[in-house]
Amino acid sequence: MQGFILATLLVYLTAGHVHAEQDRLLGAQPGPSNVRVLKAGNSYQLLVDGKPFYVKGAGLEFGNQEALARQGGNSFRTWRTDNGLETGQAVLDRAQANGLYVTMGLHVAGERGGFDYDDPLQVALQLERIKTEILLYKDHPALLMWAIGNELNLGADNPKVWDAVNQISEMIHQLDPNHPTMTNLAGFNPELAAQLKSRAGSLDLIGIQLYGDIARLPEILRQSNWTGPYLVTEWGPTGHWEIAVTDWGAPIEDNSSQKAYLLGERYRNYILNDQRQCLGSYVFLWGQKQERTPTWYSLFLESGESTASVDTMHQLWTGTRPANQSPAISELQIDSRQANSNVKLDAGKIYNARIHALDADQDSLTFRWLVMQESSAKSVGGDYEDAPAIITSEITDLGNGHIQFKAPTIVGNFRLFVYVYDGKGHAGHANIPFQVSGLKY
Repeated sequence: MQGFILATLLVYLTAGHVHAEQDRLLGAQPGPSNVRVLKAGNSYQLLVDGKPFYVKGAGLEFGNQEALARQGGNSFRTWRTDNGLETGQAVLDRAQANGLYVTMGLHVAGERGGFDYDDPLQVALQLERIKTEILLYKDHPALLMWAIGNELNLGADNPKVWDAVNQISEMIHQLDPNHPTMTNLAGFNPELAAQLKSRAGSLDLIGIQLYGDIARLPEILRQSNWTGPYLVTEWGPTGHWEIAVTDWGAPIEDNSSQKAYLLGERYRNYILNDQRQCLGSYVFLWGQKQERTPTWYSLFLESGESTASVDTMHQLWTGTRPANQSPAISELQIDSRQANSNVKLDAGKIYNARIHALDADQDSLTFRWLVMQESSAKSVGGDYEDAPAIITSEITDLGNGHIQFKAPTIVGNFRLFVYVYDGKGHAGHANIPFQVSGLKY
């Protein structure tokens, strides 16, 4: 009982602070944008202040808003209101300055993280916490809509989560009549569609998140009898869980040129192709993160260079090619073997590796090579991963994308990475998994 009283007191104190902060902010900025999902017959359209708005966006937690605006994007989504580096206010203010709209994520605890949706106190306190966030940001002119939770269906089986989502959505509609609500889903299927229809009818639309499986999106919608509006709130390269693997289970990552091609095909065929229900999309990820590798879902390198996938999105969003493009690269090979050949090396032995790279702008290219341990992460849903260790390796650069390198002197699973830079802020990348056995020095 004492814990309940303290928690309730904290909620009321926080709410009081939010009202004071809200009053201060309202005097310093114009009023909210009015956002509507309009139905006309069997089709839907997003309107912002009465004007049609098609979402050309990216998932952007810590990425470069300014670069998104320069490349032709008009919106980005977040996963929470305060990302730990910037407050929601700072994120929205920057968005407004950049001419961008924000689908603001609301962190909703997942069942796979231990949250109990059978516990009414946990649910009530979560609702009050989210209420303070709505009150704080609902009148910001850069706000587009609210995303209630992310992939709450992943690793979960308690349908009461959708009761809680619906309760949050109803609360938002009472406090904020200007912005739609949705929830972002890991995939989609008939059972999930039925649960949302029966338990979360207050939502204005849904977010569907698919990677390689986006090719099945039209079929999934038909099977689920989902005729309502949606955004594709995550899509991008083929996921590490749905791609070919080596004999030892290492997923084989596409290189940056392959990813750029796939993004173009997927956007044209499965996003733009649905002009009836799809209101746009958020490509993943406008930034860099470690998820199985440092490059798998990253449209940018950790050092800030953009990849060919950014060029692709620029052309899709604007209809024109960027003024300067990223290098195009071929398959990375070790002794003329590609990743699908299950490359196995002897410890301490010298091998050749080669990649071909071209630059459409005739920029001079430089190459960076390194060996990393294979990731041992088993996380799902984009949860945090530690980057694998970089292995000290003797590498002799023979020029023009050709090296000799010494295999690690320890048994295990590794990857050889290459980064190709054009000196103009763009890069290509590739990696190849390999296995080391035997101790030869």
